Amino acid sequence: MLPPMIRLALGSIVLALVVLPPVALAAREPCELNDPLRLPWFGDLHVHTALSLDAATQGTRGRPVDAYRFARGGTLGIQPYDASGNPMRELTLERPLDFAAVTDHAELFGELRICETPGMAGHDSFVCRLFRHWPRAAYYLMNNKAMASESPERFGFCGENGGDCKRAMLSSWIEIQAAAEQYYDRSSACSFTSFVGYEWTGSPNGRNLHRNIIFGSSEVPGEPASYVDAPSPRLLWDALERDCLNTGKGCSVVSIPHNSNLSGGLMFPSDGPDGEAMTADYARRRADFEPLVEMMQHKGDSECRIGAGEADEYCGFEKLPYDDFIGNTFPWLRREAGPMSFIRNALLHGLVVEDSTGQNPYRFGLIGGTDTHLAAAGAAEETSFPGHGGAGKPAGRDLAPGLPDNIENNPGGLVVLWAEENSRPALFAALRRRETYATSGPRMLLRLFAAWELADDMCEGENFAREGYSSGVPMGGVLASLPGESSAPVIAVSAMADPGTAARPGTGLQVLQLVKGWLGKDGKPHSRVVDVAGDRNNGARVDTESCEVSGPGSGSLCAVWRDPDFDPSVPTFYYARVIENPVCRWSTLLCNQADIDCDAEGEIGEAYSGCCDSSYPRVIQERAWSSPVWYNPVSRGTLVQAKTGEDR
Repeated sequence: MLPPMIRLALGSIVLALVVLPPVALAAREPCELNDPLRLPWFGDLHVHTALSLDAATQGTRGRPVDAYRFARGGTLGIQPYDASGNPMRELTLERPLDFAAVTDHAELFGELRICETPGMAGHDSFVCRLFRHWPRAAYYLMNNKAMASESPERFGFCGENGGDCKRAMLSSWIEIQAAAEQYYDRSSACSFTSFVGYEWTGSPNGRNLHRNIIFGSSEVPGEPASYVDAPSPRLLWDALERDCLNTGKGCSVVSIPHNSNLSGGLMFPSDGPDGEAMTADYARRRADFEPLVEMMQHKGDSECRIGAGEADEYCGFEKLPYDDFIGNTFPWLRREAGPMSFIRNALLHGLVVEDSTGQNPYRFGLIGGTDTHLAAAGAAEETSFPGHGGAGKPAGRDLAPGLPDNIENNPGGLVVLWAEENSRPALFAALRRRETYATSGPRMLLRLFAAWELADDMCEGENFAREGYSSGVPMGGVLASLPGESSAPVIAVSAMADPGTAARPGTGLQVLQLVKGWLGKDGKPHSRVVDVAGDRNNGARVDTESCEVSGPGSGSLCAVWRDPDFDPSVPTFYYARVIENPVCRWSTLLCNQADIDCDAEGEIGEAYSGCCDSSYPRVIQERAWSSPVWYNPVSRGTLVQAKTGEDR
């Protein structure tokens, strides 16, 4: 019999030849559904499977193929498993996704493969035995060495220069590519798009710097650049430039930061690398590699926080009570997150950097994701939340009653792309030009355009998008130059409520808002929130005992708004936020189902202790956030990004 490493290498080669033949990668059929005014496509670009260490140590068995099958409407079995290996829980999406990407943690692909494969060198090491017999202890040990250190290292069982683990890693990388290819619909139906991706998982000293790496086609690097290989964002960009962009093979990529709320302020630094002043070259490079940021996911909302430079009452949505992973593990070390852990503050600071360097490093489009560690792509419903794992609560050995996740976590969100068709080229182009928006789970429709002139009755006709594209720029765009006698930009924004399903009606909209940020003449950034449609005091209510809702809610909200305080001499941005009527939070639904009475005598028990934690709301208001549009008084010329999205 051949040695395990040779068998692994040969298996990888065969998999590549059989599953990824050249003919399968030929030009796809034209999509039957193609609209030049662009359509909304719903997806999830943050999905973990059993190839990720933290998922595997919590009992996840779903592989990349299972994640894509689930995203397309298939049933997914999840932990716990019975003695015969059958899943004791099953999930199915009420509405399949249009696209998805599996983004497993690249740092321990090889180590995990070795620990799970008998006969491979290193399989009987102490670390691998710990992984098999005490997985949660192995998670902390392996995570701390490969991801949470400022100087990440490979384990001794990886062999000389980590070669055994690097070779083992290739099987996981090929499996990810093969699954994406298998589920990419290349027919004219264009029913589903898969992206090849992975997660770069740097957390120096427990401060989150994680990025999801999404490739625009099947042309990808020979191996993923992990935090072990490239232990800083700058080194990651170097690797992506070397192994993707500069190969001449048509490789394209975006890097998407997520969970800035857990970064301890490290995600959006005021300075450049090594504490130096941020230069124009660094700012330009960051903006080029990272045109997007994840606003919402399983581990909280990263828009803004009351008290961290904001008094906006809606900034209290799904906030974690700590600012890094250390606070998650050790409650006595918890700190509240500061201003530069949040995206609104980063957008504002981008204006400051642009004013001094001419380049904005934080010109972000906004997306959402689940960060599921169950392979459950797009499972963002409050009414059927299974818990997503990751840094949260591991599933037990049986179906014992209790909340399926830590009380501070949530089901996560989705990303919506405005694109002509559901294909990799069209969707990836939407990512690059930032014509994206994030939702906290519901499928609201949100559209925004900015121009110097728009019709006041734009909301009343059927040409909202046509006029928006012809006269201005969509969300993600840059409105440059002040033409003629125009005194202020006009923002047209439209939102439609999630229609829901036959089994679960959607929730009405309460208020549509615009968030404005600008750099004052004093050199300091400012922001304010303007209600442009709907009524935050509309009288909508939810009974937290029955979870029945009452009161009015809008099926759609639309406004054409002219900024009355616009100063053409200062850089400015605007983004939309639409808020639904209140509904019961996932935890409230489950606590009610279990008939938990927090006033009753006796112990509630650890399994349901979250039900009586008054730190967490019983009611939430779901929402969506558009990518911003920017006005830059420095740039002269014509409207930028109206068609191509290129502003670099």
